[in-house]
Amino acid sequence: MTAKNLVDLVDSCPPDDGWGCSVTSDITLNGVPYAPFSKGDKLSRVADWSSDSKDRDGRGRGQYGRNYRDQQVYGANHAVIFNAPPTEDEGSFSVVSNTRDTGKTRYGRGAVFTRGRGQRGGRGDRTSGRQTLQRSGRGGQQGYGYQGRQSAGGRGRRFGWRDYDKPARNRDASINVKAEWQLLEEIDFNRLSKLNLEADEGEDVESYGFLYYYDRSYDKPPVKGTEKRLTALDRAAYNVTTSSDPVIQELAEKDEATIFATDSVLSMLMCAPRSVYPWDIVIVRQGNKIFLDKRDNAALDMVTVNENAADAPMDAADGNKDTINQPGALAEEATYINHNFANQVVLENESNKVKMPNPNPFYNASEDTDPPASKVYKYRKFDLSTNEDNPVYLIVRTELDAVQKNAISGEDQFLAVKALNEFDSKAPGSGGALDWRAKLVSQRGAVVATEMKNNSCKLARWTVQSILAKADQMKLGFVSRANPRANDKHVILGVIGWKPRDFATQMNLSLSNGWGIVRTIADMCLNHGGNKFILVKDPNKPIVRLYEIPAGSFDEDDEDGHEEAEAEE
Repeated sequence: MTAKNLVDLVDSCPPDDGWGCSVTSDITLNGVPYAPFSKGDKLSRVADWSSDSKDRDGRGRGQYGRNYRDQQVYGANHAVIFNAPPTEDEGSFSVVSNTRDTGKTRYGRGAVFTRGRGQRGGRGDRTSGRQTLQRSGRGGQQGYGYQGRQSAGGRGRRFGWRDYDKPARNRDASINVKAEWQLLEEIDFNRLSKLNLEADEGEDVESYGFLYYYDRSYDKPPVKGTEKRLTALDRAAYNVTTSSDPVIQELAEKDEATIFATDSVLSMLMCAPRSVYPWDIVIVRQGNKIFLDKRDNAALDMVTVNENAADAPMDAADGNKDTINQPGALAEEATYINHNFANQVVLENESNKVKMPNPNPFYNASEDTDPPASKVYKYRKFDLSTNEDNPVYLIVRTELDAVQKNAISGEDQFLAVKALNEFDSKAPGSGGALDWRAKLVSQRGAVVATEMKNNSCKLARWTVQSILAKADQMKLGFVSRANPRANDKHVILGVIGWKPRDFATQMNLSLSNGWGIVRTIADMCLNHGGNKFILVKDPNKPIVRLYEIPAGSFDEDDEDGHEEAEAEE
């Protein structure tokens, strides 16, 4: 505004009306109209260039946010006409900085840290679909149903203060993928977790073997210093794969089912989204039948330790110099403990045992020198059909380890016996486990909760196996090393019993999700023209891959292994 315009403005106001100009007068300043304001408006700042179009939390509230509730925009209706016209093209300018950005922070090059709850402005809505495999009812359409579900975006990942210092784990695959194998499907665990199929509780088809009665003295917590030692008992136990099982071969010839499996293989497939370590399952198709097999000395035969812990045990390649606390050594130790624990907690009495209608199908008295272990093999049948027009049944060989009398009714209850093991609560890879000797009795819930977190996959597999076998109770033993630095001597600190379905509820384990995974993989193989497949868990990613492999692939490997063994001899 020039001085002449200011003088004209003062002269145009009548002096006898007091200070200021009349609001009704038509006053213009070089063509710009005067913008009046209300007397109720609060005057704050004449000009405030510090206010941003967004407040500090990034939600775009602008000048109407809570931080600006005492400020208002004056003359908003006339704001456009006060804008100065651009004199030059500002888009042609750029800011040049001579400062070198080295990318370093006080925590090292490229270190990135986030708040535990994430940024407040980063909670945008995300859509996550839930895929549901359902029965369509009698006479309904066959196929998979999909239900959509929206959920709010999750909070940012909570990083520990030493996460950046943890070494990367590069595990080896359970089997080497060959060039001639054809990749059919790659499925991530998120997709597997959304599958769903409701199945019945199953029915018994055949039962083999016998069971000894459980020794209830192990249920009592031992007095400190009087713990029972774990002893090695030579008992004949078998883990025959599906296609080599004579009972399953007989049932397949009678067309009793479409899918055949053992509880060890089936539980691994049903609990696949919880797994971290690599594994593989061989799938053989014979006509319209599917056999879920395992290779000899397969990874899924071993009992893992702290597989799901945030800081899992490290291999020698990762810098672990303690040989007995490496994953392979811990798995061998846990497998040894489970075999001997199940044999030790039963009362071997030939005159007091429960016999099934058929003897042990794998035991041969003329060849086996060790007596058979207390074991019952139940072949059970489940309905995985989605409609009546295309029935799909599954037969699985399940196992039971002992029997006990019900304290109230006196009826026999079938038991599944398993054992958790403690190697060293202070060693790396222990997953923050409590000292069992000091806390198992006083803080049993905390000990079990920690094991559920660190061994989620292992406990889920045991629970699924118990439910498949229709066990009345699952006995879980707690076995620890007598000396944390030696893995050859162990003591039994206690045994806790659960109903399998109650334990599954505590673990948030869904059997319907497991049945959906089994049916989906089986349909992929049945709808393909091949006869032999292998499902491989990626060693370092939550992904499974389905390959079609040539017939006789593993037979050639077995022959090479025999030739190498003969050459060494």
